[in-house]
Amino acid sequence: MNEALPGHEQYQGRLAIPYITPSGVVDIRFRALGNVDPKYMGMPGAKTTMFNAQVVLTANDYICVTEGEFDAITVNAKTKHPAVGIPGANNWKPYYTRILDDFDTVIVLADGDAPGLEFGKKISRELGNVNIIQMPEGHDVNSIVLKEGVDFINDRIHRCLNAE
Repeated sequence: MNEALPGHEQYQGRLAIPYITPSGVVDIRFRALGNVDPKYMGMPGAKTTMFNAQVVLTANDYICVTEGEFDAITVNAKTKHPAVGIPGANNWKPYYTRILDDFDTVIVLADGDAPGLEFGKKISRELGNVNIIQMPEGHDVNSIVLKEGVDFINDRIHRCLNAE
């Protein structure tokens, strides 16, 4: 579709990422394709929430946490590991610990920068079952999968799970 819906013109040319729950779509965020600021845009008045939260109902002993929806989509689609996304390193909510506390292992796939590492450390301070896998400098999950392939992520996740 070349034309934006009325009131959505500012999102034209961006990837629409729906937040889907059993009751339907509850929010939509928009990601820039390419090097455009801001990278993500949300609907006016929308509150940030955990992306792909319904996966906690079907995941078994472990779950992956990424910084961003796109990285969670990459993990779920390319590796088949269950993943939720937090829309930005500063958007972790304290009540997310209650959602993730029952998992034996929470694997944080942190971006390869200082905010990414702090994101992983923050979650680790709040949960006792965290393993942090930091991406190489300047990369996130999606960019490293594009550069190195899906085995890069799979190998590191399997190492975390087998170390237990």
